[in-house]
Amino acid sequence: MIEGVQITPLKKITDSRGSVMHMLRNDSPIFKKFGEIYFSTILYDSVKAWRLHLKSTSNYACITGKVKLVLFDHRKNSNSKGQCQELILGQENYFLVTIPKNIWKGFKGLQKGESIIANCSTLPYKQDEIIRTPQDHSEIPYKW
Repeated sequence: MIEGVQITPLKKITDSRGSVMHMLRNDSPIFKKFGEIYFSTILYDSVKAWRLHLKSTSNYACITGKVKLVLFDHRKNSNSKGQCQELILGQENYFLVTIPKNIWKGFKGLQKGESIIANCSTLPYKQDEIIRTPQDHSEIPYKW
């Protein structure tokens, strides 16, 4: 497990009409502050990697479909420096992943069609706060 990453089980209430899927509340110990919420879609077998936020904490939940989320820690003073962590997110495995700043992240669609990840970020999007690198970057020891 990568230092600082938190996994929080989420509540899902389902009946014959559909579901209510909880994600994050302002009275949760995980909640730091609200920057923005956005949704990222990914198609089956596609990869969106790698991204790193310099200042923002991300809170991911997969609300539709199924994805593999991969994290890589390259922080100098981290106990988990050099480690990768894989998580499978989806409706059957519904939880929140809280990812601190300076962790590389990427995901792959695992279910036919389109999957949707919600991110409640602690800061609004700013292009200069994000670093992007290709999915086959030589310094990240992970093969999609």
